[in-house]
Amino acid sequence: MDRAEDEPSVARPVDLLRRDIIVIGGSAGSLETVRAIAKAFPGDFPGAIFVAAHIGQSRSILVDLLEKAGKLSASHPRDEEPIRKGHIYVAPPDRHVLIDGGKVCLSRGPREHFTRPAIDPLFRSAAKSCGPRVIGVVLSGGGSDGAAGLDAIHRAGGLAVVEDPAEAAFADMPRTAAWIGKPHFVVPAAEIPALLVGLSEEAIPPDAARASEGAPAAMEMENLDRPVALSCPECGGALRFTLNNGLRQYHCHIGHRFIAEAQAEGVEKSINTALRMLNEQAEFARQMIASAREAPLDNGLVYWQRLQAQAGEQIETLRRFLEQRPVFDTDGAETVDEISGTAAGQLSRSD
Repeated sequence: MDRAEDEPSVARPVDLLRRDIIVIGGSAGSLETVRAIAKAFPGDFPGAIFVAAHIGQSRSILVDLLEKAGKLSASHPRDEEPIRKGHIYVAPPDRHVLIDGGKVCLSRGPREHFTRPAIDPLFRSAAKSCGPRVIGVVLSGGGSDGAAGLDAIHRAGGLAVVEDPAEAAFADMPRTAAWIGKPHFVVPAAEIPALLVGLSEEAIPPDAARASEGAPAAMEMENLDRPVALSCPECGGALRFTLNNGLRQYHCHIGHRFIAEAQAEGVEKSINTALRMLNEQAEFARQMIASAREAPLDNGLVYWQRLQAQAGEQIETLRRFLEQRPVFDTDGAETVDEISGTAAGQLSRSD
């Protein structure tokens, strides 16, 4: 089938818009509801479903469970994979899933609510990219993930659905979402699958569709905000600065004082800490590889080999970065020696 026919359209006539993007967030106690949702949708569903569950770095069998549950196909998405009709996208371990126009994007951006994948990044990106086409669903779970994202979906013209906290196995997540997200529907888990099928068949009111035009791009996680303060490289406290005779000096509230190169030294200290931790990770992986090879059954050999290789690559990247770091001469001017320049050239060629 031609790709253009296989993807939910991003730009279509206003009177044909449907709520064809369903984003679901769940944690503890949500599995059976997610499976029931997958089972309820027909194989010719003209939209796509996205699921973010709090699996962290753990292996996930959710894709297999959802494929067996109903007629929709399911997978962990590839980065920048075009969105397909009749498909369920499950956030893979240690990656946020984002919607950007007609694509699914993966991000290893900062953890939110102490987890990656998290629900809020998916919900925010869906709200920005698809506006009123989105139905957001928050299911059972602990904590508050999904509440702010559901509010973003509501404000973008989408529909907000929350599992009834009174009946949820873990009420914290749906209770917070019901308080913050102002949902259109708060219903027991057993009623959610049929509700979503019905809502996905409704046309979007023209005024809601027009209000969503020109939504910003979804990939704000890839951009760093400007820090509101600088941190003391000695204790981590906030730094203030004073200007004396043209010299900018920094000091923290317990008395550590520095001039301009202090932050650079702090960066180098942090990188060395990262190098130490990566080196320990590589050694731990090496020991696990040796144990796995001696085990009678598969004991994660491929996983530990991949982890060791990734740690080695990251160590080399940080070493090259340190080699090309600018240094300060005795007058405080920024300089780069010949070795650093050579390293920087080698790095650019390798890229």
